[in-house]
Amino acid sequence: MAAATGFAPAPASAWPRFRRRRLRCRCCEDTLGVPRRRAPANGGNAPASRDQLHFPELRPLPYPAPPPRPRRIVLVRHGQSEGNVDESAYTRVPDPLIGLTPNGRRDAEDCGRRLHRLFSEGSDGDGDWKVYFYVSPYRRTLETLHGIGLAFDAGHIAGVREEPRLREQDFGNFQDREKMRAEKEVRRRYGRFFYRFPDGESAADVYDRITGFRETLRADIDIGRFQPPSPPGSPAAPEMNLVLVSHGLTLRVFLMRWYKWTVRQFEGLANFDNGGALVMQTGEGGRYSLLGHHSADELREFGLTDEMIDDQMWQSTARPGELNYNFITNGPSFFTHFN
Repeated sequence: MAAATGFAPAPASAWPRFRRRRLRCRCCEDTLGVPRRRAPANGGNAPASRDQLHFPELRPLPYPAPPPRPRRIVLVRHGQSEGNVDESAYTRVPDPLIGLTPNGRRDAEDCGRRLHRLFSEGSDGDGDWKVYFYVSPYRRTLETLHGIGLAFDAGHIAGVREEPRLREQDFGNFQDREKMRAEKEVRRRYGRFFYRFPDGESAADVYDRITGFRETLRADIDIGRFQPPSPPGSPAAPEMNLVLVSHGLTLRVFLMRWYKWTVRQFEGLANFDNGGALVMQTGEGGRYSLLGHHSADELREFGLTDEMIDDQMWQSTARPGELNYNFITNGPSFFTHFN
């Protein structure tokens, strides 16, 4: 090789030496400015750092048990709004600034008392429970949250997060009353889920952003943001309840996305009453079921079919990660040649 090229190979000692440097990989979460931390060498007995106190996902877990799930996810529609009693309000006031009527404020306060009674009487432990609120940034939902909050003392409120993805379906800025009535009639003929209002959204658009919110919510539940697991031998964490204060269609789309209902099943649902609530409660296996708090007749009145109620019965005993292969959305209903 040396004769062919005219160059003699240099001795190994002549090659320059390079220092080996460790490659440091950074997760996309590091862009939040939160340093990643290694688990302490003593098996996790060191006191939690300040970051770990505020970001549960940074805490080392020396025990295998997953974080406990919140006991309930409660969906609440805002109280009666000015737009509910006078559609012309939408022609003068931006939709996000529509507030509650006096009746709507009473709706909110009544809802707060019902929720407080539900959490107090339904607690599995010694009455040690907390509630965490998600709220749409619209004025009527914020005012509803304020009314609900009057029933709770500070010790029971774990936190509040304003969540824009829970906002109302966008109907297109200022609304012309007669034109909107005509559009809603067209929507009735076209289909409530796919019809998109001019300069606004369809329910399918709302589904897309609710999908993102659901993934955020599931991730927060899975890392124990609401209810960190208790180390062995320590007192159990307070029972946690999540409350979503939002809008009628948005909440129905949330249920559709969570339970994987079809478009036809969604379009058969009734709207929530002003200040009304629907409770998703963990069953024997840990999954959320509407039958944990509501009767089958109440769910039929809301628009659930017998097949959907059967699935809720399955949800009340199944464990997270299991699938109900007999449910209508999992295959057989889409084909006819199986019969």
